[in-house]
Amino acid sequence: MDLKDRVVLVTGGATGLGREVSLDLAKEGMKVVVNYSRSEADANETVKAIEDLGGTAIAIQADVSKKEEVDRMVERIIETFARIDVLVANAGTTVFRPFDDLDGVTEEDWDRIMAVNVKGVWLTAKAVAPHMKKQGEGRIVVTTSIAGIRPTGSS
Repeated sequence: MDLKDRVVLVTGGATGLGREVSLDLAKEGMKVVVNYSRSEADANETVKAIEDLGGTAIAIQADVSKKEEVDRMVERIIETFARIDVLVANAGTTVFRPFDDLDGVTEEDWDRIMAVNVKGVWLTAKAVAPHMKKQGEGRIVVTTSIAGIRPTGSS
């Protein structure tokens, strides 16, 4: 797939790995949608960095664990760019507790982690898939944490 002028949604695209992915894909000529849940200032900084590179980007707030917000985000992408070619499902969350403090992770913590890290991937993939099917192509990339290989604490 030629990446120039394609549209990519990067969930959790404002900070960390998501920011780096957003910047790298912009350098390849993609139009980048920087999704964020809480860090509007970081998202705006990432958009500005992409624009400073000569790229096109917008920031959209949405909690990927909430279907209504995901659907609204995808609708806005289609309204803005008329397509979506790539989803990088990168949003993730955790709580940091030592390994020996299993009781330190509450049921509320666990539910939030699963809602963002698992349900969020499913909701975003489900929301973009019909558009990709209609276009006849698309790609979905799912990132995971290094904690799957090198677990520490609650990871």
